[in-house]
Order: sequence, then structure tokens, then C-alpha cells
Amino acid sequence: MTRRQKKAMFVTPLEVLVEPLSTLSARPGAGPAKAAVVNARCAHCHLRTWCLPSGTENSDADCINSLLFGRRKIKAGQNLYLEGQPFQYLYEVRSGNLKSSLKTSDGSERVSAFHMAGELIGLDGVAEGQHASSTTALEDSEVCAVSYALLTELAGNNAQLQRTLMQHMSRELVRELRLLMLLGGMTAEKRLAAFLLNLSQRLSARGYSPSEFRIRMTRADIGSYLGLTLETVSRTFSAFQKLNLLEVKTRHIRITDLGGLTRIGDVHAPATTKPS
Repeated sequence: MTRRQKKAMFVTPLEVLVEPLSTLSARPGAGPAKAAVVNARCAHCHLRTWCLPSGTENSDADCINSLLFGRRKIKAGQNLYLEGQPFQYLYEVRSGNLKSSLKTSDGSERVSAFHMAGELIGLDGVAEGQHASSTTALEDSEVCAVSYALLTELAGNNAQLQRTLMQHMSRELVRELRLLMLLGGMTAEKRLAAFLLNLSQRLSARGYSPSEFRIRMTRADIGSYLGLTLETVSRTFSAFQKLNLLEVKTRHIRITDLGGLTRIGDVHAPATTKPS
């Protein structure tokens, strides 16, 4: 595949605010030093260990550079892609938070996932060649995009890249299974506690505080994701505060009793009350 063909695969319906990696060297007058700086964007990115080529040996650096990551900025409320749109790219969240949602039979929205830095978006389009959900920025965000066709072509000759791609797909499957478990007869208290614990664990894995953070989604979004009404979510937050499990100020959350919240959010413990 020529450079021009690779670049053509990366033309997107949304504005690409940073040119795809490894293309500047093809410009007249762009010498090795400038190309090296561009390639270093991936090599020194703070998400390096979370990204698709994570774990790739130094000998496979050319493979990383060949992925032609391009950055996009998405304003709060802007769609990254829409349900039913043709699938072309996978996206790694570089900064910010996004949500994925589906339209129900009555035309309402059902939130299916929340995404934060280091997570992969877009795998819902692999099966049918079009996205099964819409993804929207909850705040000003930035993603790195890569052509799925190019990615699979390169993965065919790179065992580490194949394993990493399969790991991402497996994580999506595990997330779906956990969501089904959350919605499978658990009480409102268990659902919200498990949700907050999941956020805590994901943030902790990225080096942030596991006990104090700001949620970017609305309570209506949380309710949609957990299969609860807005009123039930608000009531459950209030109940957790009365139990001294949390301190809540608008969207700022401080977990004051992680052990107590964990006992409530244990998905394997039997439910003691009916779901709200």
C-alpha cells in the first residue's frame, strides 16, 4: 500500500485537527528531524501503555508509526459518530469523557457505555460494517483515530498487535456481561454502588484518586445506563450520603467509606430488597 493510499484511508467526515502520523515526511521539505518529532507523539504519549500497540517491542516501532494515528477534538455535546453511520475507524480516548447510546423502539435514548482516557471506542461497528450506537462527548474531548482496515492489515503480520486488538475486544465483551449482571435483578443500591466502584477502579488504574473525582455524566445518563429513573438515582445518592458512604456536591464525588460501598456493590452478594 502506498503512502497516498494510506492517507486516503484516513480522510474523515469530521475535521482532523492534527495531521495523521507518519505523513509529514511525505511533504516536500519535511526532513527526518520533523518526521521523528511527529512519530514521537505516540512514543511519548501519556497513554502509551493503554494504546492499541501497547506492549509492542522496540523492534516493532515501525508498526506503531505505520498506524497513522490522527487526533480529533470533539466539543461537549458533539457526536464522534452516529448510530447507523458506516464504520471506518477505531478511536482511542486521549482526554475527556464520552458516552455511547442507542435509540430504543420508542425513539428515546439508552446509554450503553461511558468512556474515559485510554479506552477504545468504535468496536460496535466491526460486525455489520456500521456503528450500532452513537457516541457523544460529555465534555471537550480529544481522541486518536486509526483506520480499522489498515489496523487489521498490519495486525496480520504482527502477533503482538493481534493480541492487543483481541484484548480490547475481550474487554468490550466483559463490559457487556457486567452491564447485564447489573441490570439482572440487582437493587438500585447495588447498581449505583457497583457503578461508582467501577469508576473508582478505572480512575485509580490511570493514576488518579480512587476516592475523589468529578463525574462528567448527568444523573439522567447514569439512570439510563443502570436502568433506573432519575428520581431513583437521586434518592440513592442521598441514601448513600446519609449512610456516610459518600459526600456529593453536584457532580463532585468523595467516597468516604470505600469498604462499605464495596459491600453494597458486591455483585455476587444476594439482593435483600427488590430493585427500585
